[in-house]
Amino acid sequence: MRNIESALALILLLVGTPSTQSVKIEAKHGTSRELKTKAELEQILATYDLSKYTFTSKVVIEEGAIAHSFPVITLNVRFLNSDDELLSSYLHEQLHWHLQAHRNHTNDAIAQLRRLYPRVPVGPPEGAETEYSTYGHLVDCYLEIQADRQLLGPERTAAVIRNKGHYTWIYSTVIRDESRIAAIVKAEQLNID
Repeated sequence: MRNIESALALILLLVGTPSTQSVKIEAKHGTSRELKTKAELEQILATYDLSKYTFTSKVVIEEGAIAHSFPVITLNVRFLNSDDELLSSYLHEQLHWHLQAHRNHTNDAIAQLRRLYPRVPVGPPEGAETEYSTYGHLVDCYLEIQADRQLLGPERTAAVIRNKGHYTWIYSTVIRDESRIAAIVKAEQLNID
């Protein structure tokens, strides 16, 4: 598996990662709210240098959808008129692509998190859809918070995290045990440099 990971890293090095200028955003149904959210996300991409956080170049805005990463990043219109929260949601979904590209390291981090937290919530609002996903989201949400802090600063990031109505146990655990989770993420070489 490490050979596959090395091959993927080599391909990314040769081809390059998608730049934010090459991110294509589609409004799924062309509704007013989808088009406004698309324009807002395009403005965010033009404002911030997100190149190191951009791992896939297609994003769909779909009113009524639950945000997800695969097979294509799909964002809903929930954060229309809230740039910080839309940015954070975009980063969260992009970071899933980063973790997928480093699946072996991610699985090793999840194994360590299982030992640290033998019982985790499954299902909303505290956890993710499955136990595995809850553990994986500890890593993803940690990386999201780090990216938010770098781009928005600590106060705005804290406001974004307080406003999350989902993954409540995950985000509070990341904040409470940040140094422990940071050590696992660092040891598994999952940080975004």
